Amino acid sequence: MSFGPLLSAPPPIPWHAFAAFAALAVGGAQLALPKGNLRHRVMGYVWAALMLVIAISSFWIQQIRLVGPFSPIHLLSILVLVTVPLAVWYAHTHRVTAHRGAMIKLYVFALIGAGIFTLLPGRIMHTVVFGQ
Repeated sequence: MSFGPLLSAPPPIPWHAFAAFAALAVGGAQLALPKGNLRHRVMGYVWAALMLVIAISSFWIQQIRLVGPFSPIHLLSILVLVTVPLAVWYAHTHRVTAHRGAMIKLYVFALIGAGIFTLLPGRIMHTVVFGQ
């Protein structure tokens, strides 16, 4: 594993990737640790901010161009931009079941699921993880 290809990639790819790594770690901790306390709320805001950074930065990553400068993954970014604030609002309004469901789906599908696609041959993360 070498971070060289990632670090030499043009912005915002490194920011996007490092925000995703951080979100993966923070989100995993959120899922494992007790809920409803101050630590959960603070880490939740950090995770939500990281997810928004990931989604917003994705619009400047246009290596796969299927519809103009965009690809189907950008639809996921739009979904994240809608779902993250909605999930936070669920927590504020004490709709715990809806909050939990939205956050778990974001973690599994938008973070892990989309992350798996970055490992396809020809992508920078494939080179980072598997080499040339």
